[in-house]
Amino acid sequence: MRTTLTLDPAVATQVKSEMRRTGRTLKAVVNDALKRGLGMGGPRPAAARFEVEPHALGFRPGVDLDRVNQLVDELDTEDAIRKLRP
Repeated sequence: MRTTLTLDPAVATQVKSEMRRTGRTLKAVVNDALKRGLGMGGPRPAAARFEVEPHALGFRPGVDLDRVNQLVDELDTEDAIRKLRP
């Protein structure tokens, strides 16, 4: 089917970027994007496995890590009060 398609500027930029990156034509890039968007692209490739690497945070024993956000809020409040004082 032949048709005229008006793209938003941001979409056009992304399409052009994909064309440069892959060396494919406008027609191929747009058709593949539409197929994926409409669920016609076949099975999705498996996502790369994401692994979390734990790191020691260096907190002293007895520091309640569940209350760190509360501590940050209190420090921000104290800082704001100091700035508001004449």
